[in-house]
Amino acid sequence: MNRREFFTPTNRSNTAETLAPPSIEKVAAPKRINRGLATGLSPYAGAWGQDQVVHLLRRTMFGAKMADINYFKGKFMSQAVDELLTVNTTPPSPPINNYSGGVNKDPNIAEGATWVNGPDDPNYNGQRRQSLKYWWTGLMINQDRTILEKMTLFWHNHFSTQSTIYNSTIWGYNYLATLRGNAVGNFKDLAKKMTIDPAMLNYLNGDKNTKNAPDENLGRELQELFTVGKDLANHYTEDDVKAAAKVITGWRINKTTFQSYFDSTKHETSNKQFSAFYNNTVIQGKSGSTAGDVELDDLLTMIFAQNEVAKFMCRKLYRFFVYYDIDATTETNVIEPLATIFRNSGYDIKTVLTALLKSEHFFDAANMGCIIKSPVDFNVGLIRQFEVDFPTAATYETQYSMWGQVWSVGYIQQQDILDPPNVAGWPAYYQIPSFHELWINSDTLPKRNQIADLLLYVGIKRSGFTLIIDTIAVAHMMSQPDNPNTLIDDLCKYLHGTLTLSQTEKDTIKIAALLSGQVTDSYWTTAWNDYLANPTVAAKKKIVTDRLMLLIRYLLDLSEYQLS
Repeated sequence: MNRREFFTPTNRSNTAETLAPPSIEKVAAPKRINRGLATGLSPYAGAWGQDQVVHLLRRTMFGAKMADINYFKGKFMSQAVDELLTVNTTPPSPPINNYSGGVNKDPNIAEGATWVNGPDDPNYNGQRRQSLKYWWTGLMINQDRTILEKMTLFWHNHFSTQSTIYNSTIWGYNYLATLRGNAVGNFKDLAKKMTIDPAMLNYLNGDKNTKNAPDENLGRELQELFTVGKDLANHYTEDDVKAAAKVITGWRINKTTFQSYFDSTKHETSNKQFSAFYNNTVIQGKSGSTAGDVELDDLLTMIFAQNEVAKFMCRKLYRFFVYYDIDATTETNVIEPLATIFRNSGYDIKTVLTALLKSEHFFDAANMGCIIKSPVDFNVGLIRQFEVDFPTAATYETQYSMWGQVWSVGYIQQQDILDPPNVAGWPAYYQIPSFHELWINSDTLPKRNQIADLLLYVGIKRSGFTLIIDTIAVAHMMSQPDNPNTLIDDLCKYLHGTLTLSQTEKDTIKIAALLSGQVTDSYWTTAWNDYLANPTVAAKKKIVTDRLMLLIRYLLDLSEYQLS
């Protein structure tokens, strides 16, 4: 596809429009580099500079901040990947009651205290759900230099649940904590934990699955969406789904402790026969208090013995971290050997990610700047790249409100975290043939441009605090802010990565934005130096900030910024 196929002129905020010079003709981006790459999993041994660092950080984190780029440029590639994959599994401070500031006071949870250890209260479930979504957004914004937040989103999409369905925010918090705590751990272990997770049990009717009325939802999705996949020449059968449902009968949720438990009186104790796909395995029926664990372990052992499990998961990881299209060459050179590594490691997530992220294939130039950012990636990455200041925990109501603003723009751009559209997750991660192209349409693209314009020109104001991009601080992050050519080069490299603009395009932007129609570079240099000499003079500051806002706005509006 043409990289700009979906990127058409869009509506902009009125405030931004009043400062806009005559329109800049946007040159069509080059055709996407031809795929069918011959590169494989051999360790990458090429150049290690800003282009490669930015590519790695964009794929493993949300955005690539200048401080993070400079930090990892000082490492070897292998060291950088190892550090990104070394996550802190200590749970962060939990979400709090940020919702009782008005007359509707939560009687059980004090303002500013966490609700995750308190009683479940349906009267406040909606407010707590929003609190959880805001809190998670804050974790993404304030992420450390690891893959943890990106992997948490990956697993949330893979083991998809909807908080509006299971309707207990404490279950939602515990579900998210399990994903975070096992983000780069063992996939088989995580699959077991997710199968009996209270949020998942309730979401897929697993807590209603009984020997007298086996419910097939959880047994089906465990195979179809979570482990084996469905696009196979030879496939598990409907009888396998029914047998799996019988294996996991009896799991229930303790609504006081918010944990799952096994009720042996609800469990189907007969032997469970599986098809030739599973080598005609028979899972021996068990009784007693340990039957649930034993039979679930037997079921997962049977499923994970299938080679398709590793291949299915490696394809999902590949599409999330590298590119959505897997052709025959990529299947042979990347997916199959990666699946072998995954199986041989005992399904260790960190091992398979290490092989992928250190590979020559991952760093192939054709794999850079070819994925359309998800709404979360776009919005959180925008906030992080421009180092937008947020309120501190001391003003937690305002802090949560501002995190909520970032969540809300993702919501209107069709990615509502904790509430994907269905059990399969967001279509952009699985819908053939469009995949991530689905993020961009006539409704969502203008909303991306509008949030960027809002943060540049007006800011988001709450309780005396304003979220806004400090354009002068951004200019100071570049190597020579007084030189208009170097400033534009640096910003393009920072914001667009390897997707370079032509010199003609850069010159057009320079004249329209920084030079206000003038033709000599000294116009900007003089304006910048006048501001530095007189930083408290409002008129001189306005000259600089107006032009920087125009420049940054142009660069954010370009299709190159939509790509990772």
